[in-house]
Order: sequence, then C-alpha cells, then structure tokens
Amino acid sequence: MDYLVKPIGFVRSPFVEKAEAPRQAVAEGGEGVEGRIEMLPEHEHALADLEGFDRIWILFWFHEASGARSKVLPPRSDRKRGLFATRSPHRPNPIGMSAVRLERIEGLVLHVRDLDLIDGTPVIDIKPYIPYADAFPDARTGWLGANDPRPSFTVHFTPDAEAQLAWLAEHLAGGRAPLDLRARIRESLALGPQPHPYRRIKKSDDGSLVLAVKEWRARFSVDPATTAITVLAIHSGYRDRELATGTDPVLEVHRAFVARFG
Repeated sequence: MDYLVKPIGFVRSPFVEKAEAPRQAVAEGGEGVEGRIEMLPEHEHALADLEGFDRIWILFWFHEASGARSKVLPPRSDRKRGLFATRSPHRPNPIGMSAVRLERIEGLVLHVRDLDLIDGTPVIDIKPYIPYADAFPDARTGWLGANDPRPSFTVHFTPDAEAQLAWLAEHLAGGRAPLDLRARIRESLALGPQPHPYRRIKKSDDGSLVLAVKEWRARFSVDPATTAITVLAIHSGYRDRELATGTDPVLEVHRAFVARFG
C-alpha cells in the first residue's frame, strides 16, 4: 500500500549544497546556525501554542538523496553499517528528523537555530520537543559507544595556513552562504585523515595529504605517534589553465589568492 506525504512548508537555510550542511547540528558545526521554516498558508492555525516550546522536531524529506541502500558508511565509522543503525539519508522512505531551537514565530514563518538542513528541504511535520519524554541521556548508543567510536584528531594550522585562511575569510565573506573554510577543514579532519565518502582526501606527489573542500584544497600532514594533524597550506583547486582562461566569476578570488600567495 502506498501512502501520500505532502510538504507543510520548506526550509530556508544558509546551506545550499549537501556538502555544506553539518551531519549533526550541535556536534558538527551547526550549533547557532540560523534559518527559518516557511509554512504553507493552510497550516497557519496549526501553529497556535507552538511558540511556548524552546525546541521542536522537524520531520523532513531528504529530497536530494540518491536512493536507498542496505548498508552505508557513516562519517564516524571505518566500516559499513546497517542502514537502520545510522541516520543516513539513503533510506527506503527518505525521512529525516532534526531537533532545532525555536526562536520565534512570525505569521507563517518559524525562525529557528541549530539548523543542519539544506535550503529548500521539504518539511513534512513539526512536533514539540518535550524533554521528559524525548531525552534519555543514559540510553546505550550501539556501535557509536559512549562517545565517538574513534578518538578525535586535534587539528593545528601553520602560520602560513593561518594567514591564507584569514585572507580567504575576508574575501569569501558576504553572499548568501559564505564559506567558513577554516571551520570546514577542522570539522572534516577532526574525524581522521583517512579517505571517506564524506572526506575527499588524496595523497599528493610529495607524500603529503590533501583535503578538498569545495573548490579549495588543504595540504596537511599527520603525526604517526599522536592523533595530531597539521594543516600546512591552502591551495586553489583550479588548474593554471583554468585560472588563465576561465570566465566564471568565482575564479576571480582564486586568481587573487594565487597572485597573493603563489
């Protein structure tokens, strides 16, 4: 039997691509991120009395998921896990859930914080978060264990990398979804230096490792005796010929970066 699900509203978020959104908001860089849910007009009266709750559950549709899988490789695992033991979007019914802070309601717009959803996500239901019913801090967490299943790596930046990131923070600021490259690098590498579907890592010709974050590259090294990673330098992901002949406006900041740092 088939069941019909219709959106009740849509998310408006600073994250416009799947790779930009945190996997878990509070744990991976989404804490404090602001967004909103724009409800459809027929649900205006259903919002009555919701404003008294600090948090709400958003049930949503993973509208950009690429199909169901029986086993998936989560960001915090070094081997595949059964789909239903994860929160992967690759589900038979691609329904997700996220607990966000409800800041205020203005008409049909819910202003929220701690958002980890991409722009345009269809919302299929909203429920109040009730601490005494929804929080079980002593519950077992399966293969994840009490904490992350492997130690978090510490991520350091050389002075050269810090200078490059400071320049990029200034020149990538503004716009609808400014890229916080430093935070994205730290969040990715804190999970480890191994290549992974969620971490685009390759070995360069000189033996160092390179992490790709959108069209930027971070070259880094790993101390084999510790869980320490050092980011050595930042590079453009575009080839010289692309920088010389390309007409895409996004190339301008890459050209300026290369002219400044070589």
